[in-house]
Amino acid sequence: MCGRFSLTASPGEVEALLGVVDIEAFPPRYNIAPTQPVLVALSTGPREPGSNRPDREAKLVRWGFLPSWVKDPKKFPLIINARSETVAEKNSFRAAVRHRRGLLPASGFYEWKREGGKSVQPYWVRPRDGGVIAFAALLETYSEPGGSEIDTGCILTAAANEEFAPIHDRMPVMIPQDQFSRWLDCVNNEPRDVADLMTAPQPGVFEAIPVSNLVNKVANTGLEIQERVEPAELVAPAGRKSKGDDGQMQLF
Repeated sequence: MCGRFSLTASPGEVEALLGVVDIEAFPPRYNIAPTQPVLVALSTGPREPGSNRPDREAKLVRWGFLPSWVKDPKKFPLIINARSETVAEKNSFRAAVRHRRGLLPASGFYEWKREGGKSVQPYWVRPRDGGVIAFAALLETYSEPGGSEIDTGCILTAAANEEFAPIHDRMPVMIPQDQFSRWLDCVNNEPRDVADLMTAPQPGVFEAIPVSNLVNKVANTGLEIQERVEPAELVAPAGRKSKGDDGQMQLF
């Protein structure tokens, strides 16, 4: 799964990857957590002949998907991930995977290895070749009872590949850059047409670096949370963490 991630690339690097323009400047973000705003790119739809309108746009959404039919968000579980194997069948995601697929840029993500039901070791998981990548995202605009709207999103996950499985049984779906257009084209491509993209990356794409449990706390937002720390050197016992701090939230 993906309960925390990082985006430290420059706006220019993100624009170049996603094919969008005019992204507002933002500082490096080392510990992005659920409910925080996250950047996504989506298709602007078919263009009229002769139009100069961009094919894609970038926007900020809340990381925490809210289906349009939810009556009371306070009583609805926080959805930060969706299982790629079942999104086309689940009522929560059926419309989004058909009409509102997006790309979420990231420099890497964090995962916690669990033993005996406890999180025992966090890892910083980054592309071996560096740079910025894009996770598969689903988007939904939720209309609140008072009339205001909030854009929300979640990250798709898949069964982990054999290299990552010893750490966790799920990992984010990464969309290759040469498949961005096919993934974002919700007019011509139904979920079944992009099902082959909703899988785990091949082994060798990522490297997992053991880090300290500083990443467990949302307040820790500096580069030090990505520094290699072998398990015996952890700064403090993992202890009991809040639901919002450990990143291990229940998946659909």
